[in-house]
Amino acid sequence: MFLQQLLLERNKKPTSGLSTPPPGGPLPEFPADLLANTGRSLRRPLVQAGLIVAGIFSAALGLKGFLLPNEFIDGGVTGISLLTNQLTGISLSVLIVVINIPFIIMGYYQLGRGFALRTLAAILGLALVLLVISFPVIATDKLLIAVFGGFFLGAGIGLAIRGGAVLDGTEILAVYISKKTPLSVGDIVLVINILIFGVAAMLLSITTALYSILAYLSAAKTMDFIIEGIEEYTGVTIISQRSDEIRKMITEKLGRGATIYLGKRGFGSRGEQLETLDIIFTLVTRLEVTRLTDEIDRLDPQAFVVMSSVRDTKGGLVKKRPLH
Repeated sequence: MFLQQLLLERNKKPTSGLSTPPPGGPLPEFPADLLANTGRSLRRPLVQAGLIVAGIFSAALGLKGFLLPNEFIDGGVTGISLLTNQLTGISLSVLIVVINIPFIIMGYYQLGRGFALRTLAAILGLALVLLVISFPVIATDKLLIAVFGGFFLGAGIGLAIRGGAVLDGTEILAVYISKKTPLSVGDIVLVINILIFGVAAMLLSITTALYSILAYLSAAKTMDFIIEGIEEYTGVTIISQRSDEIRKMITEKLGRGATIYLGKRGFGSRGEQLETLDIIFTLVTRLEVTRLTDEIDRLDPQAFVVMSSVRDTKGGLVKKRPLH
């Protein structure tokens, strides 16, 4: 903003021969694209931080305002933490951090340092909010508790994913196992949650387990909605003048495979020569979408990117190469 004001003030100065240069010589010229890129690079981390903070408070509301006072649980690491809290009385804040630590370490090696640091900050933030902030018990009807508790929890997890972090390490484990086995990420998450709810049915009650399953389904659907329907894998088509740099970034920095199509731009109806270019197609997990788009935006802010949901994949580099 300061640089933009400086340029505006400079442009307002008279340009006649009677004018004299300012003390110290003329002001330097700043390219407009440099200012735009600087603003974009500063804005993105702020947006990510805002999404993560909103996710923390939404998840905390779902936990302390709905699920925890009524002894309901959820799936994944959050469900394990809630179940352990109800059986042992250990603070939920402590359990969420301790149980997620192995998955944060796994995320560091699988998805990179930035992802791990954002996830660590998000989980510590959630634990702190649960510890120091009191939320009122909003509902007493069990159906409303299950539906809206899951809604706020799922919204929080989804917002955190949109911000490039996770509040629950289950999917990190699922992505890791899926590379070692024929199972998909969705299959692994389902198996983990079946085990959690089965234990809840035995140790708590069948009724509590059934309501908890309803809360989990509500959370899962809300999370999918928040992250705009992104499934386990996302197919990304990239059209850019800097396709070779983007291809190298995908294969060398992200460790992903890429397929190159030879295409032409869709103009030239009046007979002018059509421009040929390389079209890149790659597959990433939904946890990697933010990182991929950040890298594309850094290399070519004008790139045309199309994303589509992919149910599952087989072969290639999707399950053979690390995600970082």
